[in-house]
Amino acid sequence: MKRLLFILLFLFLQDEMVSMAKVVKSTRPYSYDILKQDIASIHHMYNKIEVKSIGKTHFGRTIYGIKLGEGKRNIVLIGAHHGREWMTTMLLMKKLEGYAKAYQDQTNFGSLSTDILNDVSIWFIPMLNPDGVTIQQNSLDKFPHDHQKHLLAMNEGLDNFERWKANGLGVDLNRQYPSGWKAINHQPDSPSYQFYKGKKPLEAIEVKVLTQFIREINPEIAVAYHSSGEEVFWNYHNGKHLHRDKQIAKKVSKLTGYKLSKPPKHATGGGFTDWFITHYHRPAFTIEISPLVGETSPPLSLFEIEWERNKYVGLTLAEEVKYLKKAKISR
Repeated sequence: MKRLLFILLFLFLQDEMVSMAKVVKSTRPYSYDILKQDIASIHHMYNKIEVKSIGKTHFGRTIYGIKLGEGKRNIVLIGAHHGREWMTTMLLMKKLEGYAKAYQDQTNFGSLSTDILNDVSIWFIPMLNPDGVTIQQNSLDKFPHDHQKHLLAMNEGLDNFERWKANGLGVDLNRQYPSGWKAINHQPDSPSYQFYKGKKPLEAIEVKVLTQFIREINPEIAVAYHSSGEEVFWNYHNGKHLHRDKQIAKKVSKLTGYKLSKPPKHATGGGFTDWFITHYHRPAFTIEISPLVGETSPPLSLFEIEWERNKYVGLTLAEEVKYLKKAKISR
């Protein structure tokens, strides 16, 4: 009986350690300024982290890439393609902090070992669209005065920007990737708060620098976090790798409790994971956190639930890399 109580106490304390975040807080909307502060703090605290700028937005905000681990093989986790999806940034930053602490202390992260990070590194791109996030959080004073008028027009005259998805120029970043771009509906046909796919793929600077960076780090699994819908998307012309990718998707679905998507017969594409799957022939997943909330960001009250569902995803996918054979990149 005493042994059982000891084991239960040990497991409880492990879980408490996972939930403790010294830097990343979930009590307020996660802004670009908070992101910069948290990256600096975590980088100072943990010595097995590499921080770099992978590029800047049209309005000069840095798009950060953060590497955790010493492995030569990589996976990548991307947040905030859309302005109203800043909760995915918070999720990735808390994941980065928790993993980094456990890795440096040579302890488990909850029930998982961090030893995999010796062989497989995790790259975090927590906020791909900092301009869009800043707009969505109604911080228009951080943009040139003349451009504020354009933003208001793209938001159909509404002075509340909580529904904003696009980047700072009114382009929907997740409709900017080459795979299937032509098949995407042309409406709207001009810059807007959402859905404008641009005049051509890879037009948006955020997408351009991300695809260049992906080519540099050559990840073997990619994840794009979005909100909302509680679903795992995994299929887009996977070809002979259909079974392989579905098996990993099932693990992610079981881990998070999100439903596994049923691929439509005529998927239009244009998203990051569509491009990654067809270009690299490797697994990629779009993970939609949070129940459906409409045209806004998920409420902060949902964060802890989403954290519990997603906290092991990064390490779990890093483990999956051990079983993947490197696929040749199609050119």
